[in-house]
Amino acid sequence: MRFVRTLAVLALLLPLAVSAQAPSPDGQVTMMPDTSASATRDGFSAAMIITADPDWQKQWETPADVTPAFTLATEMRVGGALYILVFLSNPSLDDQRMTDVSCDLRVTRPDGQASGEERDVSCFKTALSGDPAHVYLSTVGVKFDAEPGDPPGTWTVAINVRDNLRGITVPLQSSFQLR
Repeated sequence: MRFVRTLAVLALLLPLAVSAQAPSPDGQVTMMPDTSASATRDGFSAAMIITADPDWQKQWETPADVTPAFTLATEMRVGGALYILVFLSNPSLDDQRMTDVSCDLRVTRPDGQASGEERDVSCFKTALSGDPAHVYLSTVGVKFDAEPGDPPGTWTVAINVRDNLRGITVPLQSSFQLR
């Protein structure tokens, strides 16, 4: 996975349509659990999901009362693809109901060297007509294609999701094995 390829794919996936999933039918808002790939800071939640499902967007674009199910991926082989998705909930809104969320992305190879890094990418800057407490799909997504010559081992994906209006950063990290 080359740095240029990672950034080019990042740009190709943008922009994704802003859509949301509502809180549970009983009206309760559930904050995302704190794990390395999901966390809440001062009411702002973010989560990263790694999936091998090329139809992930169809799963997301369901009615708001249907909870999408994503199959998590922990490994891949040369020639395979993984999709890194970022979700968020409860971003701050300005007076015009605009959000201002940015992301830093870093992909680290098994030897500890950076494969790709991008800082301060606008990942959710939009006017929200709905409830900010819904779960939203970020406009940043990454597709990883494992190429011949990529080193086998544990690849790490680190994403800092920053609510610029609130001044809060939620660090997320996940990994996968290239076999």
